Amino acid sequence: MQISGAVVLITGANGGIAAHFIEQLLGLGVAKIYVCARNLAKLNPLLALDRNTDNNRIIPVELDVTNPQSVLNAASQCQDVTLLINNAGTSLNQGLIAASDIDSARNEMEVNYFGMLSMCRAFAPILKQHGGGAIVNILSLLGKVNLPFSGSYSASKAAAISMTQGVRAELAVQKTLVVAVMPGTVDTELAKDWPNPKVAPAEVASSALQAVIDGVEDVYPGEQAAQVSAQLLTDPKGVEKYMASFLPGMMLAGTNA
Repeated sequence: MQISGAVVLITGANGGIAAHFIEQLLGLGVAKIYVCARNLAKLNPLLALDRNTDNNRIIPVELDVTNPQSVLNAASQCQDVTLLINNAGTSLNQGLIAASDIDSARNEMEVNYFGMLSMCRAFAPILKQHGGGAIVNILSLLGKVNLPFSGSYSASKAAAISMTQGVRAELAVQKTLVVAVMPGTVDTELAKDWPNPKVAPAEVASSALQAVIDGVEDVYPGEQAAQVSAQLLTDPKGVEKYMASFLPGMMLAGTNA
């Protein structure tokens, strides 16, 4: 897919990766970027990223991916989208058994799985109208192997990876490229208490956009993701046990290990 001239919509635009996506998209010559968040005030810093004020390529859009009507409103407003970047996500750093209740697990599933699916469903017809376009789903390596310290988050990302594969199959007939981006720990506020190593958010954005250009369906940004994904092919049980080894110290230290 050619990114130059594309019309892009990015969810969770107030998050740590989004600004890097926007800077790179502007540099690649996109026609327009819809930047979406629940609170429009949080998008104000992004408007300064487009220094060519004659074009006004960055357009803020109020969007809550967990609210079906909000998703439909965004789709109605943004009928010219050719590239959808599902970047919205949340992690509450809770175990599956250690958590006091399952509210955090429900919240993560609402955002990371149902919210992403709702966006894919709402924008698939729009992408079809423009020749297919592309969807980029920002997922996580933890959807491939559970990190018990953040067990419910990992489970939500596992569901989202499976959903991405299903959406890819269904949208192949309309020539929509569906890219799964599965980094390890990204160096953002969301993962500030997670163990190192961490991949730079700019690298996640550049890897995702290069995948769109090259037509690559699955991408693992960063050395950590590349190594662990390779190890999962040869020793999945060993990787599972390694992830579980982080649990005792982390649980004793809360989320500050």
